[in-house]
Amino acid sequence: MKNKFLIALITASAVALAACAPMQPAPNAKRVFFVEPVDGAVVTSTFKVKFGVAGMEVKPAGDETPNSGHHHVLVNLDSIETGQVIPFSEKHIHFGKGQTEGELKLAPGRYKLTMQFADKNHGSYGKTLSQTITVTVQ
Repeated sequence: MKNKFLIALITASAVALAACAPMQPAPNAKRVFFVEPVDGAVVTSTFKVKFGVAGMEVKPAGDETPNSGHHHVLVNLDSIETGQVIPFSEKHIHFGKGQTEGELKLAPGRYKLTMQFADKNHGSYGKTLSQTITVTVQ
């Protein structure tokens, strides 16, 4: 009886510990993220943005490589639905040469910046390959 109780206690403890462990993305999970600035950063009117990507390759617009694309920054906009072409405007900043960093210039204020990864034709990969942060420009 004592052994059954100990086995049940150990099993319950292991399940509880597993539930508390932080979730890590799968090693091959596709995702994009801001390397800089960090969420909540206070920046000057001209500031550097640096992009990270996992599970995909960064290639210029028009490149035919499978599982590749390029970055866009959407200013005060949400992610764009999968397959929808990202327009060209001052709120849709394209990094179509395959850049992994660049500069943004914004007037003072608080901004929502959404990085959106897109295919060779600027077709959005959707919410899964986007990340949103906020910054305050001084």
